Amino acid sequence: MYVFKDEFRTGITQIDEEHAKLFEIADKAYETLMDEFIPDKYDYIVEIINELKEYAETHFRHEEEYMISIQYKRLFSQKAEHNDFIEKISAYDLSDVDENQKDTILELLDFLNDWLIHHILGSDKLIGQ
Repeated sequence: MYVFKDEFRTGITQIDEEHAKLFEIADKAYETLMDEFIPDKYDYIVEIINELKEYAETHFRHEEEYMISIQYKRLFSQKAEHNDFIEKISAYDLSDVDENQKDTILELLDFLNDWLIHHILGSDKLIGQ
């Protein structure tokens, strides 16, 4: 379902590789949702949330370091978007996740879908230009 396509490439190898990894994590969330053989998905969802948060923090640090190195003019707006992403992922209440597993993973997928499309195509692609 979530595949990193050429249209998402920025032309910056490290950033593109890290974006591809974010797509892999989103796909893991989708596969978890669709797996009917896992009736209790709580542990899987928590693992995905934690992996996403940790990986995004690393990716954002790399991306921001690159933007500093090229004196990118939109650095501060990018940092604000990155901070919003981390805040959103960090805000998940694990007891709510346990009680509403399907709703949580659907909400997470909706958020990731919007983020991956709008942020990468609307903001990150500009870095490579």
